[in-house]
Amino acid sequence: MSLRSPLGTALGTGSAKGGTSHWYAQRITAVALVVLGLWFLISLAMLGSSDYEAVVRWLRSPVNSTLAVIFVAVSAYHSVLGLQVILEDYVSHKNSRVVVLTLVKFMFTFAAVFGVLAVLRTAFGVSA
Repeated sequence: MSLRSPLGTALGTGSAKGGTSHWYAQRITAVALVVLGLWFLISLAMLGSSDYEAVVRWLRSPVNSTLAVIFVAVSAYHSVLGLQVILEDYVSHKNSRVVVLTLVKFMFTFAAVFGVLAVLRTAFGVSA
């Protein structure tokens, strides 16, 4: 005896139809954040001095600036995925849920773009 519907069996999907890709994306970004977070902490700890010029020199390295941009982007995406799950579970009114999810996605997109631009401005030496 199976609890799956005949349509679900034929299509190979569960009741949610698309939750596995979201689940995998959240796990993959979590692993990426562990690796990138360790890189970030270790490389800043090995920096020597913590003055502004040392951090700017560190960030002007192509490897460090590239990894910092990836770290910002993956952090924002992982946060959106996590908040989406929470909001879908706890906001019961469908219209409110859509509005809040849209605002959260816009907010994190703005934050990611702002963070990436800050890293790139520092990496390329653009002054204000």
